[in-house]
Amino acid sequence: MNNKERVFHAIMFEALALAIIVPVASLATGSQSLQLMMVGIGMSIFTVIWNYVYNIQFDKWVSGSRSERSMLVRAGHAIGFEAGLILFTIPAIAWFLQVSLWMALLIEAGFLVFFFFYTTIFNWIYDKYQPYQRWLGNANSH
Repeated sequence: MNNKERVFHAIMFEALALAIIVPVASLATGSQSLQLMMVGIGMSIFTVIWNYVYNIQFDKWVSGSRSERSMLVRAGHAIGFEAGLILFTIPAIAWFLQVSLWMALLIEAGFLVFFFFYTTIFNWIYDKYQPYQRWLGNANSH
């Protein structure tokens, strides 16, 4: 992936995740959608940066064609990605939503379960269908 595709990938990942998780989290926690949207956007900005950095490093650690990666490699990718986020998101959630660290941990646990499956499936679909090349006609980006 070149830098433009990495940014495209990260933005698509976050936009779709927000569209799914904000309404669901609002119903599950009783928090207002606006509050959760603001938390989600802040976390998404941080996550886009983390996604970019993490995926560059992951591609260095795991060689070979991305479209040929096994589900075990994809699951490892998702676990590493989410573990990096958890260190930052729990205090941010607790602070912004004015809840205890324990409650923030429970909220984060729900996010982690969602994002574990979402990350694995999103990246599998992305690698198989390569929307950046299809939509933007940039077949030379590999």
